[in-house]
Amino acid sequence: MKNIIVIGSMSIDLVVSASKRPGKGETILGEDFFTTPGGKGANQAVAAARLGEQVHMVGRIGEDDFGKEIYENLKNNNVIVSGVEPVTHLPSGTAHITLSEQDNSIIVVPSANYEVTPTFVQKHLESLSEGDIVLLQQEIPSETVEFVIDYCSKNGLVSILNPAPYREIIDSIIEKVDYLTPNETESNAMFKGDLDDALSAYPMKLIVTLGEKGAVYHNGHEKVQVDGFIRDVKDTTGAGDTFNGAFAVALQKEYNLEKALAFANLAASHSVTGMGAQGGMPTLEDIKGEWDV
Repeated sequence: MKNIIVIGSMSIDLVVSASKRPGKGETILGEDFFTTPGGKGANQAVAAARLGEQVHMVGRIGEDDFGKEIYENLKNNNVIVSGVEPVTHLPSGTAHITLSEQDNSIIVVPSANYEVTPTFVQKHLESLSEGDIVLLQQEIPSETVEFVIDYCSKNGLVSILNPAPYREIIDSIIEKVDYLTPNETESNAMFKGDLDDALSAYPMKLIVTLGEKGAVYHNGHEKVQVDGFIRDVKDTTGAGDTFNGAFAVALQKEYNLEKALAFANLAASHSVTGMGAQGGMPTLEDIKGEWDV
């Protein structure tokens, strides 16, 4: 069984729901508030661990109550946490999420996540074997993302970059990464809105997620759309992270690309039926009626 190693952010999400978003200078009454473990890296690790095996998390937390909660949540979801280490001079990361009108707005405060440096991650990469799968996002420093993808390219590791939140990515990294998984907004920013040309330029590499419409890629001959699933939406937070974690598991199971995306779409569709980034993430048991597990 190939290992999945998720290198990325961990945080506590502070979530408020309201009937609308406040305008500039406006105060409104909210409907609900809760806190829950999150961070794109931790979310993707939990999503993968609920569906697969041998999922490792590599990242940094603060020596605070939030850090303890993040760590215990990963353990409780069967994520291997030997790569999770505390820092003493920064608090744990937080994400401040507003839920409104069946969508979300998020402000991320990285804090300890910015201590996920190339030096820190290298020792964890060196323990991996050829063919292991490395999953990354962009709530950690850009130099770390670039270092990891370069390392994977040179050492036969399979790399997945979920370019969220969006920031500019140098061309050499796009060339070296095995799979790039932006959503439509991120793809438009990255490729100046020219989706068809971008897909054909990066066949079997660029995968653009389309929400409930599924995902699209180019197979070298034509554009292929893999349909999504319609659900009653409670909270879209974490749907993209569920997609990416499930996609890594599908590669771990050695599915071909189209089947892997169908599996990821199914998992992501379940995630929007629960509250919080991780609340609706499915297990294999949850999808048994819709997938031959």
